[in-house]
Amino acid sequence: MASINLLPWREAARKQQQMNYLTVLAQVAVLAFVLMFFVYWLYQARVEGQISRNALLETEIKQLDKRIAQIRELEKQKAGLQQRMSLIEQLQRSRNLGTQIMDEVAKTVPAGVYLVSMDKKFNRLLVTGKSESNNRLSSLLRVIEQSPLLTQPVLEFIQASTDDSGLLSDFKMHLRLIGAEPPPPPPEPTGRAAKKAKNAGAKK
Repeated sequence: MASINLLPWREAARKQQQMNYLTVLAQVAVLAFVLMFFVYWLYQARVEGQISRNALLETEIKQLDKRIAQIRELEKQKAGLQQRMSLIEQLQRSRNLGTQIMDEVAKTVPAGVYLVSMDKKFNRLLVTGKSESNNRLSSLLRVIEQSPLLTQPVLEFIQASTDDSGLLSDFKMHLRLIGAEPPPPPPEPTGRAAKKAKNAGAKK
């Protein structure tokens, strides 16, 4: 019986298996590298996208801050204009206030009460005069309470007159004028006007 040597065939099969193993290992390594590169690229793209979005948000926030500052400046200007308009309306209403006061006082003061002087300051009126009796003065106070222009009468004092007759009493009274509120303070300067005012104050 003839003998067959199987060693070369076994050696060739072993080498083929090694080659196949190395090929699969190389393929797995390449696939792992490609997968890692794809994952890295994906995360890098997300990071760059987030950075871009953050930059866009910062730009929008800066623009909003500028708009908010402009709105606040406009609100200050609006408040100043409203204050000026209110002052102008008040001045227009009080244009004929002196005539109205004199007319109302003439209607209000009863017989037996004589006014010596009237001093107006903002919405307050200081009245000094003479009265024949306390009843006459009480009647004046009651009439003032019903007046559409005069209100809140406060009698500061009443005393016997120092003149020779001694028949009259001196009195001093404080009144408030309805619809003649004191003018509001001027609006504070803003922007360049505020800087100029501040520099002027520093120079003084």
